[in-house]
Amino acid sequence: MASLSHAQSSVAEPVTRPRANPRRGRRRAEARARGGIVWIAVSGILLAGVVFVNVAVLRLNLALDSSTSERTKLRAQNAALQSQLSSELASSQIQTRAAKELGLVYVDPSQYRYVNLAKK
Repeated sequence: MASLSHAQSSVAEPVTRPRANPRRGRRRAEARARGGIVWIAVSGILLAGVVFVNVAVLRLNLALDSSTSERTKLRAQNAALQSQLSSELASSQIQTRAAKELGLVYVDPSQYRYVNLAKK
């Protein structure tokens, strides 16, 4: 019998787990739900920020596009004005206009006379 009692003593008694408090389980579930809501709110705010940045970039692109088209128009106007200026600055037109409006006549450079100011 001694051996039988020894065998019985070597068998461990089952460990009884304390039962979980049902209030504690609800609190954990509520905390998890709040955490999920917080993550959803944070994700929504981040997505709204991304949308805001994209809209701002699109507005800047539209402004840049209108500035580019205006710059192209101004360059075309500048080219037209330069062409008009070069045609008006043609020497033959200037000479005829000076002769008509002011009575000026072109003189040959060989007929120029210079005064020497160094002599006393």
